Amino acid sequence: MKRWIILACLASNAAMAQTYKNPHAPVASRVADLLQRMTVEEKIRQLDMYWGYQVAGMDGHEAAQYNDTLVKAAIGHHGIGSIHDFYPLSTALANRIQRYAIEHTRLGIPVLFIEEGLHGYAGKGSTEFPIPLALSTAWDTALVRQVGRVIGTETRAHGVDMILGPVLDMARDPRWGRTEETYGEDAYLNARNGVAMVEGLQGLSLNSPDAVIAEPKHFAVHSVPEGGSNTAPVNMGEREARSSFLYVFEKAVREGGAMGIMAAYHELDGIPCVDNRWLLTEVLRKEWGFKGFVLSDLGAIKMTLTEHHVAADTADALGQSIAAGLDMQFYDFAHETLVEAVKTALARKTLSLQDLDRAAGDILRVKFYLGLFDHPYTDTTLVGLHVHTDAARALALRASREALVLLKNDGHVLPLDAAHQSIAVIGPLATSTYTGGYSSPSAQGLSILDGLKQSGARVTYAAGYTPSSNHRSDTTGYPEEASLRSEAVALAAQSDVTVLVLGEEPWEVGEGKDRASLNLSPRAEALAQALYATGKPIALVLVNGRPLTIDWIAAHYPAILETWYGGEVEGQGIADVLLGKVNPSGKLPITFPRSVGQLPFYEARKPTSRHHYVDEADTALFPFGHGLSYTTFAYSDLRIAPARITPGGSADVSVTITNTGDREGAEVAELYLRDVVSSVTTPLKALRGFARVDLAPGAAQTVHFTLGPDQLSLWNRQMKRVVEPGEFKVMVGSSSRDIRVEGSFWVGE
Repeated sequence: MKRWIILACLASNAAMAQTYKNPHAPVASRVADLLQRMTVEEKIRQLDMYWGYQVAGMDGHEAAQYNDTLVKAAIGHHGIGSIHDFYPLSTALANRIQRYAIEHTRLGIPVLFIEEGLHGYAGKGSTEFPIPLALSTAWDTALVRQVGRVIGTETRAHGVDMILGPVLDMARDPRWGRTEETYGEDAYLNARNGVAMVEGLQGLSLNSPDAVIAEPKHFAVHSVPEGGSNTAPVNMGEREARSSFLYVFEKAVREGGAMGIMAAYHELDGIPCVDNRWLLTEVLRKEWGFKGFVLSDLGAIKMTLTEHHVAADTADALGQSIAAGLDMQFYDFAHETLVEAVKTALARKTLSLQDLDRAAGDILRVKFYLGLFDHPYTDTTLVGLHVHTDAARALALRASREALVLLKNDGHVLPLDAAHQSIAVIGPLATSTYTGGYSSPSAQGLSILDGLKQSGARVTYAAGYTPSSNHRSDTTGYPEEASLRSEAVALAAQSDVTVLVLGEEPWEVGEGKDRASLNLSPRAEALAQALYATGKPIALVLVNGRPLTIDWIAAHYPAILETWYGGEVEGQGIADVLLGKVNPSGKLPITFPRSVGQLPFYEARKPTSRHHYVDEADTALFPFGHGLSYTTFAYSDLRIAPARITPGGSADVSVTITNTGDREGAEVAELYLRDVVSSVTTPLKALRGFARVDLAPGAAQTVHFTLGPDQLSLWNRQMKRVVEPGEFKVMVGSSSRDIRVEGSFWVGE
């Protein structure tokens, strides 16, 4: 017996001597200990990502069967960094692959499972929330944080450890197809939503069974490519990049604690982002203190060789990227090619062993933070307990309601009177169940037509036109199209009111689906004009992933409701607002231009950024922050205290909001700031605060905003972030173009 006790003690001491296996040791010590035990090849393989089909038998989008042959071939004795596009149908499958990595590799390094989840874990059966652009429309960071909590919980329950999101690009060119994935055009609003989503995904502790790594993307300045064309060059000065585009990511890292970053495809001022040491090392790590790891976007390292032509061969491409601060490839090169190319770069001394250790160490550090070394397996009961619950569906419905923007409501066409009005619902998108880009392929939402039917409305339906596969072929004059249009017009004529549903088909919005025009299709526009000619009351419902140029409709239609893509219960949320069961409260997180010729058109414009044309108006169709309600709100009693602050001080701004109508409603008060005289140019009107308040008829509430160094600072001529002395003008209102109260305060010693 004593012999066995002695042997057990020796084994325990040996394990404790392996610091990386000691759960009580500091993470930095565990990483350092593990790195010094690893071979060069083991380190390189941590930089690699495998496809799901390379490790498991797939059933379409999801991994369905364990395949011992594939697992052995992929993981081997050296281990691998991560697996993506896996989406296990059972948590047990993820556990089984993880068990192989733990028990059959030399050092027992766990695998990191990485998936998509911009508005819901993109696996089968998860809760589908509105697209990010719609979530931002709520101007409700508490809601965004709760959505992130559900996504993180449902993701980790499947045995998945990391989500590729949120998208923190600022959408200042809506021709860009990925506009739907963003939180809109504004740095401040995007930053607040980005921090909320990161905090929601990562939870209170990364090693908890309901938390995942958040990976903000695409780093950086990705969303304003030349011509609005995805991955095209971006040319921007450092000051503008730091003041707006980088600011959003900085908040996600410094404040939100994001532990992942995705490097973008494009070149920024001539340097591919995956090769940009200033971006990935000097700013991200040294200035912001980032402690996570940087992942390439899919094939972005390879693009430096094949598209950007700044690398001579694979070893050169990988050597440049890793040395710049990139850590993991994303399907860039074949696995053995990666290993040999990195070894070649080391032999050439274009890549140092220190840089390889840093890259592998960054990935290992994240795995330690997630607790994968100490409790690598996921409780298989969590899916049944925490995925697609009643509470999650209720949150999805709340989000879909808050995401709706009443753009116009002349003559109080809305809300509809379900008890006394017959309603003609027209347009093929009224039957759409599409939930937005990066949803699970099996996801289906509730259509607008079904939502209205389930709400008890007297509804009849006509398609009005046949959706096309592109806008180049105008078939508006074809007999079958004329017949469909006539049917819709006849239905509208015999109904009390018409709800016309138009927007974008899935084929024309999303990643790689950039547009030269933001118009509706010729068929949709012809239908809209024909229905208007009936003279009957009509409301347009927009279903889309970006602002559209609907100048004629906006001028002629009395009511317009923007709905974006609202997730799995979108139809119910839209019906609730159309029928007046819910008061709309959304505000636009992005400007609607009148035409693409006005682009770029965003609110935080510099003083000389004008839109003066001989053939177009100089105003937006619908401005940033715009959104109407079925009730009315008054603003009063603006107070700013103190009236003068030091450069390091802060001022409190308060304003009273009163519901002056006869319905309960929510108002979003928006605070804009103007630095009156500054050493470098600053926006005429920059969002620096917002507050959402729910008010009963006649009720009032005072809201407070704090303006301190974060809101007041700029990057001066010496490229230093400072608060300069002088006057600051404060504007508070219901939108960027509906300012209700104004005041000023001074900064000085």
